[in-house]
Amino acid sequence: MAKVFEKIKLLFKIKDLRKKIIFVFAILVVFRIAANIPVPGIDIEKLKSFFEGNQLFGLINIFTGGAMSNLSIIMLGLGPYITSTIILQLLTMIFPKLKEIYHESGPEGRQKFNQYGRILTIPLASLQAYGMLTLLKSQQVIPHIAPFSFLTAIVVITGGAIFLMWLGELISEKGIGNGISLLIFAGIIARFPMSARQTLVTFDAAQIPSYLAFIVVALLVIVGVVIISEGQRNIPIAYAKRIRGRRVYGGVSTHLPLRVNQAGVIPIIFALSIMLFPGMIANFFSQVDNPFIAGLAQSFGNLFENQLFYAVMYFVLVVLFTYFYTAVTFDPNAIANNIQKQGGFVPGIRPGPNTANFFHKILNRITLVGALFLGFIAIMPLMVRGATGVTAMTIGGTAILIVVSVVLETMKQVESQLVMRDYEGF
Repeated sequence: MAKVFEKIKLLFKIKDLRKKIIFVFAILVVFRIAANIPVPGIDIEKLKSFFEGNQLFGLINIFTGGAMSNLSIIMLGLGPYITSTIILQLLTMIFPKLKEIYHESGPEGRQKFNQYGRILTIPLASLQAYGMLTLLKSQQVIPHIAPFSFLTAIVVITGGAIFLMWLGELISEKGIGNGISLLIFAGIIARFPMSARQTLVTFDAAQIPSYLAFIVVALLVIVGVVIISEGQRNIPIAYAKRIRGRRVYGGVSTHLPLRVNQAGVIPIIFALSIMLFPGMIANFFSQVDNPFIAGLAQSFGNLFENQLFYAVMYFVLVVLFTYFYTAVTFDPNAIANNIQKQGGFVPGIRPGPNTANFFHKILNRITLVGALFLGFIAIMPLMVRGATGVTAMTIGGTAILIVVSVVLETMKQVESQLVMRDYEGF
């Protein structure tokens, strides 16, 4: 603990780091203010009861820090921006030019790729705003509003999503840590006091064993998240000696780290997006005049409300998307070719295709562990609720995963900033 306090003291002693920290806190305050500015003409009580009764929307609401249940101007959170980035990364598998920009064009290419993501965020945010408002109208959560007011609400919500994306990029540029991750982190943390208050209000002495069991499970999940997030397989890489003139290059050994959870939380977010659409479509068609279509849509919607079916589908999608996203972001053939061009090789493995196959085999094995862990994390709230009966403090495993991952990553960046300034002990 003494070392932690020493680090905090050093952070505030250094002028530029102190400015960065204050800037990050100021942006987070702006974010929380915006999360509590609602779109006019909404019955907040009906809205909150709707999100409490819907498992999927409730989880998305956690990521936005309650902004969605308030129907605030930033109710979509960073979902449209994250979705646009995922879509572009998936499109790199189809369009070679886009893949070249993303992987091979250096910092300028990455900036251009990010700009495409910002542009794609606008239509995605508009579509999500329209779909969400239409769904809430069909559920009679929000009253009937005039077309002009409906259009105004879509424009305001879209603008809120763009504003939040801008805040995240400001933090990344002028603060410490990844801005997008920190905003999601702040949204999750903002829900903790409300959950704690609800637990105290509904506290029952007879449920003390259940609460203790819940705390033990939460601690075990945090330990598991740290182990999986930090876990990696180091592949040894050796470089042959090369003589150019009077200089000798190479002759060193290093390693290639393959992370157990190469995909982060992206598969869970993508699976959430997929799970969201069937329910929305079913709700739309359940309002039509045709009895057969309405009945079929209602049955389809009820199927997704079944907890067992929901948990199985969610788990399978997370596992599949973990493999899929890992395949998109990590190309064994490209890595093997780059190592070969630099005169490197894996001891005992021939350079080229054999090295690529070796990477692919290792990656498949460790990704299985990461994929199963992410799947377990995704359905953990259902398991905890069923085992302990505690609902007030059921915080999603995904939320814990994001919180712990962001804390670890931010700590690493803070320590790197201190190391750059040659402080002893770092």
